[in-house]
Amino acid sequence: MEEKNITQKELSQMISTSPSAISNYVQNIREPDFDTLRRIANFFQVSVDYLLSMESQNSNGFLEEDLLRVFRTMTETEKELFIEQGKVIVRINRKVQTKRNN
Repeated sequence: MEEKNITQKELSQMISTSPSAISNYVQNIREPDFDTLRRIANFFQVSVDYLLSMESQNSNGFLEEDLLRVFRTMTETEKELFIEQGKVIVRINRKVQTKRNN
């Protein structure tokens, strides 16, 4: 909610549930049912597994989930730049590793 800069009340309106329910979920007093969990995951563009603090079988964990969530919020131009910067980082890290191994 902090990253999207929304309140519990706003989230509750977006996913059609009560503000008190969201408050209970945030405070770990109650857990959402599966349908609510799915709506929360869809809203935040993460998997249900991520919300349940479990790693998905098809992902490399929470870092990959975070990367995907951030990537999905970008414009096409930002995505292209992000990918190119990632490739540069990988090339630099490989060169550094090669030098260390020699």
